[in-house]
Amino acid sequence: MGRKKGSAQLTPLELQIMHVLWDRGPSTVQYVQESLPGSQKLAYTTVQTMLNVLERKGRVKRVLRGRAFEYRPVLSQERAATNAVRDMVDRLFGGSVEGLLMSLVKSKQLDPKQLERISEQIEQYERNKKENDDGND
Repeated sequence: MGRKKGSAQLTPLELQIMHVLWDRGPSTVQYVQESLPGSQKLAYTTVQTMLNVLERKGRVKRVLRGRAFEYRPVLSQERAATNAVRDMVDRLFGGSVEGLLMSLVKSKQLDPKQLERISEQIEQYERNKKENDDGND
């Protein structure tokens, strides 16, 4: 089963490149190439191709600065994370967030204390959201 055309998901290499842009801000191909993790460096042309793919997908914008293009992220890290989590929940748990949480509990990656803290954070988020919504009337 292939990826949907225009998929919101980033490939592993696209994600590594986006992390460089999120962490370092607008960057040239050379800077991205030098900043990518791993002992085996990718070819300049590979990084350039991937940045051009990201630009065509609307994930980055580029501006000519002198003789080199500078790329900046358009897709925020928060939006990328939201898309990845939504995709995983849909594919692995049929859209059930409860299924994801129960999987984390069963695999001992989430314990009752952590669940309680998450519940408190959700309540705080909802209170803040309500206060902000009430203040906009």
